[in-house]
This record gives sequence, C-alpha cells and structure tokens, in this order.
Amino acid sequence: MTINVVCRRDAINRNRLAPLALVFTHDRRRKFVGLGMSVLLEHWDFEKQQPTTDCPDRAEIQFQITSKIREYEKKIKKLEVLEIPVTFDNLFEQNGKRINCTVGDYFKQIIDRLEKVEKYGSASKHKVTLALMQHFKSTNMRFDELDLTYLREFEIFLRQRGNVNNSLATKFSVLKAVYNKAVSEGVFVPKSNPFQQFKVGSLWTNTRKRAITKEDIHKLIELDLSDRDFYTQLAKDIFLFSYFMAGINFKDIALLTYGDIENGRIYYARRKTGKMMNCCLTEQAQEIIDKYHTDQVEEDYLFPILNRQIHTTEKQILERVKKTLKHVNKRLHELSEEIGLHTPLTTYVARHTFATVLKRSGVDIGIISESLGHSDLKTTQIYLDSFENTQIDAAMQNLL
Repeated sequence: MTINVVCRRDAINRNRLAPLALVFTHDRRRKFVGLGMSVLLEHWDFEKQQPTTDCPDRAEIQFQITSKIREYEKKIKKLEVLEIPVTFDNLFEQNGKRINCTVGDYFKQIIDRLEKVEKYGSASKHKVTLALMQHFKSTNMRFDELDLTYLREFEIFLRQRGNVNNSLATKFSVLKAVYNKAVSEGVFVPKSNPFQQFKVGSLWTNTRKRAITKEDIHKLIELDLSDRDFYTQLAKDIFLFSYFMAGINFKDIALLTYGDIENGRIYYARRKTGKMMNCCLTEQAQEIIDKYHTDQVEEDYLFPILNRQIHTTEKQILERVKKTLKHVNKRLHELSEEIGLHTPLTTYVARHTFATVLKRSGVDIGIISESLGHSDLKTTQIYLDSFENTQIDAAMQNLL
C-alpha cells in the first residue's frame, strides 16, 4: 500500500480553494482521505505535490501532511506486525479495534476501565496476570494467537515459577474473562475458543482448611499484650473479633462503622459478593469494640484501620487495607509461634475456626459448607440464605 498527497483540482470551491487529500493505493484500488485543509491552486506545486515556497501557510500545511502520513504508516506497520492483512477495511475500520488492540493493549484498556469505576482489587489481579504474561512472551500479539498451545505453555511457565493450582486458576480466570470480553466487544472473531478445551475450573482444588481449637482460642485470649506494639495488639483483637463475629473477613471488618450496629446486631454488605449479612454482636466482640471506642459519629470506623478524613477514595481504602492486613498477618504468625501453635495464624484462620466450631456444635455441614472457605462461595451463600439467624445465634453461644 502506498500513500501520497494530492491537491484535488476536481473539487475546487467558489473561493478557488482546492482541498488536500491523502490517496491510498492498494491492489490497483485507490481511496481518498481528506486532510481538512485547502489551498489556492497557485500555492500548490503539482509536480512535487507540495505547497509552493510562497504559500502563506506552507510550514503548517507541510507539518499536517507529514504527521498524517506518519500516523497511517504506523497503523500499517502495526497491521504487518500483527500479521493482519493490510487492506482498506482493516486500515480504516471506524473503531480501530483490530488495529489498536493487541492482547496487551486490550488488557490495559480493561484495567483502565476497572480503575475508573474504582474496582482496584480486580484491576490489581489483571495487572498481575498481564505482568506474568509479559514475562512469558510478548503481549504484542493477536488474540487468535492466544490458542491452546499458548495456554498450556503459559501454565508450564507459571508452575515453574512456583504457582500452585488455585493460584493458576485465579490467573487463568482473569485471562479467560479478558478473552471472552474481547470476543463480545467484537475485537476479533475466534475460529475456535481455546478455553473450551483448556478447562480453568479443573485447576481449582480444595485446599486444607486451617483451623485451631477452642483451647487455642483461650490461649490467645489469655495472652497479655498490654506492653506490645499497636499492630500486635490489633492483630489479636481482629482475629478474635472475626472469630466471635461469624468469621467476618478482614476487609469487611475494616469497613465496619458505628452506624452498622443496630439492636445488638451488626449489619454489613460483604465486599466480595455484595451479599447483605447480619449477625448478633457477642459480648466478647463488644468488649473488643469498646477497647477502641472514642467520641464518634455513626460514620466513624469501629477499628483504627481507616480514617474517613484521610482514606476518602476506593483506591486509598484498598491500599490502606492491604498494608494493614500485611502487618496484622505478620504479627499473627509471631503470636502463633509464641503460644505454640502448629497452624500459623492469619485472619482467614479465624474464619475457618469459627466455621469448624459451628460444625462441631451440630450446625448442618451443608449450611456452613465446611468452614465458609471452600472455593465456591456462591454455594455457601445459597445455603446461608435459608439458614435462620436464631440457629446461628444459638450456635455462637458455644464459641468458648
């Protein structure tokens, strides 16, 4: 394909101005694309196809011509790199999807969209997956190159880096979602979908649920940390609060406010699923809240993790929660060694322990779904939907 500039003498207007255009020639066909500029015929050198030396706007016209030609040359080069046929249809496609959307480009578009709607957690997962793909091979590739062979080789690459099944499943779930999104948005039309053969769901495995005993809970309660640093004390309190409050996870704890407490119960929406939850505020949990109690309004957080005057955006909240969780889990590991536990403590161990205690208290295993921590949280939530609060409340009296 060749690109040249022409002055259209066949389209002179009443002011004797002739429009300038780029003419593209390919397979004996020509296509004209206007440049949005016109010149007097006497100011155009038809032999050299450029403005004359005495053209008043010569420098500006020449700059615009050169810039536009370079723009199209880059598009042609990109089509060639992607091995997409250089045709008028592909070069001038209105939305430019096929030209501008390599796998890497499209990933970045999705990440940008997620961040614009403040879904920073999901955006972070996409960033991690993209970074690993870039380490594996160049993402300057077409979507139809993302075939079954690529997926299998990428899996081997990730396993060699120490990724286990559930970690692999998370990354391939992100990749599959981006692939399907690209198809649904018409970025490309697949001849076949490699994910029909590469089963992401088969990568998920049931991990061993880590829970401690009631006796271990008592050891932690009795541990005197009055002379220890802030994060060590907070770690113990958060773990016990989660245990006494139906295994509520760390991010949901961080976001609890005084306004969420009503008539001896705590009401909140799980950030992970959006599901509305509520549970009775146990005496032990109330004591932990009271420890951090200050003069407050309903909008204030229960725990000194977030500050509503400082952490005002979703991104700031996410970053603060992640940073604090890292500190808390580090201190919990130290505490588990201190009281002689074989199971390293994390905030999620509190969730698993709560579920295990409920199970041993006679609560139906189908309802608790083996510690609320299996890979299919939707199934767990379906069971919880039909479970009476009174049954859970009664079972929670057996936590100690």
